Amino acid sequence: MPIFNCEETINEFEKLTRDARRVQQDTLKRILELNADAEYLNHFGLNGRTDVQSYKSCIPLCVRSDLEPYIQRIADGDGSPLLTRKPITSLSLSSGTTQGKPKFLPFNDELLENTLEINRTSYAFRNREYPVGKGKALQFIYSSKQVVTKGGILATTATTNLYRRPRYKEGMQDIRSQCCSPDEVVFGPDFKQSLYCHVLCGLIYSDEIHQVFAPFPHSLVRAFQTFEEVWEDLCADIRDGALSDEVTVPSIRDAITKILKPNPELADSIQKKCMGLSNWYGVIPTLWPNAKYVSGIMTGSMEPYLKKLRPYAGHLPLISADYGASEGWVGANINPTLPPEQETYAGLPQTGYFELIPLENPKAEEMENNASTHYIESDPVGLTEVKTGKIYEVVMTTFAGLYRYRLRDVVEVVSFHSSTPELQFICRRSLVLSINIDKNTEKDLQLAVEEAGKFLEAEKLEIVDFTSSVEKSSDPGRYVIFWELSSESDAGEAVLQSCANCLDLAFVDGGYVGSRKIRTIGPLELRILKKGTFKEILDHFLSLGGAASQFKTPRFINPLNINKVLQILSRNTTKSYFSTAYGL
Repeated sequence: MPIFNCEETINEFEKLTRDARRVQQDTLKRILELNADAEYLNHFGLNGRTDVQSYKSCIPLCVRSDLEPYIQRIADGDGSPLLTRKPITSLSLSSGTTQGKPKFLPFNDELLENTLEINRTSYAFRNREYPVGKGKALQFIYSSKQVVTKGGILATTATTNLYRRPRYKEGMQDIRSQCCSPDEVVFGPDFKQSLYCHVLCGLIYSDEIHQVFAPFPHSLVRAFQTFEEVWEDLCADIRDGALSDEVTVPSIRDAITKILKPNPELADSIQKKCMGLSNWYGVIPTLWPNAKYVSGIMTGSMEPYLKKLRPYAGHLPLISADYGASEGWVGANINPTLPPEQETYAGLPQTGYFELIPLENPKAEEMENNASTHYIESDPVGLTEVKTGKIYEVVMTTFAGLYRYRLRDVVEVVSFHSSTPELQFICRRSLVLSINIDKNTEKDLQLAVEEAGKFLEAEKLEIVDFTSSVEKSSDPGRYVIFWELSSESDAGEAVLQSCANCLDLAFVDGGYVGSRKIRTIGPLELRILKKGTFKEILDHFLSLGGAASQFKTPRFINPLNINKVLQILSRNTTKSYFSTAYGL
């Protein structure tokens, strides 16, 4: 195995980003040459041309629904060059299955290599700031169910597509990011048993763990909330060298039995450390003293979980992982010392061809006349043609057969690293809450919840999780916000009423404020949920074949769909408060 060299990787990155425009042109040419026979490209008359001008004039911007007929033919077994010259042999299931039908996206070897390349780049910069030696990583990774389509194509989550490939595991070992748990735990069919055994493996190899990771921070929070409940059982397993009877999956039991040996000394040490903690503050560095950081994708909808994760991490830095999606990668984190809330991502010009659609917030009168548009768009520009301080929507062309694909992510250009922009993720483009001319995004919802949550601090309460919906069955329609609190009984009526009023006032979108004042939108409703409601939603997601490591709490539940999640929320609602902020 080649020895990974951080400085060589950084030097290569610097070389590529010095002339990102040329690298982008070369990358597009390579993608189009590799896939010159693709039916999709020739349908629009590209006919083998590979220059930027011809590509942008022939190939239209697209969204996932435009590609569905092609992807469905791949799933049904059509081996002709539909999106790529080489047949697609794997499909990724994107997150979002809580809302219904999962989405298929193409996955191929080129996307695997892009993943390794971006991982090596960010690791090189991270290791320069937080050097790690030989060791392992405590990774809370969970496989999803793997299904075979009608045409014999394997479909699973992007995470599972990566972890089932030996090439990926070799690459992770090369950058000292080898998971401490055996494959049987990662690919186990029972989430709770896999979680338990991930922690157990981390404790067994506690002196070798140099980083703690999960794709999303809610997985880390869930893991350590579970640890609070089962730590004594884990100590007993280690002391006796015998796995808990609660772990029943034969493959997991066999794999753990091979590494679990009686170790009373380690068990006593863990017990002493746990009993010495105050409210579990700093449990990660206490139990894993050689850990240098905690990492995962911590921006966007994941930010609300950081407040819960930081106490567990203690003095260890939280480092946001790279910027990407099931569709492909956009940028690498080359500034690992920044807190996640300020994180930026440098565009990697060789991993795909990128365009960005300039976005402007419309004026009030334009919003009233065009309720379907949240931003005013201009023509897409190239990766190196963006301007600092402006916001854009990301458009990607990938080696996996996506051409001028609108990712629906809104980013801000914060600065440049050489000639490539450093992007900060703002929010998903899609509207979350809208009844008529009002338009509020996931970011608007998050800010409103954070502002209203301040009323809970004096009560020593926290928001465990939240989501939203709109109620249109009554006239006028209204926003409905769902909260699960750390304690139901401790919340005073007056405090929760203040929270409902604050939420209503915190949505400052002009369309919403105007509609509330003239009462074409009704008073916002805050619904309080039973403890454990969002765990039930996660269990529902897992029952559909999703992977726990890919789960994202849905921030908006569409009431127009037949929706199991909305049913879960409705039957777990214990209290309801209507805002009086705009009068009764």
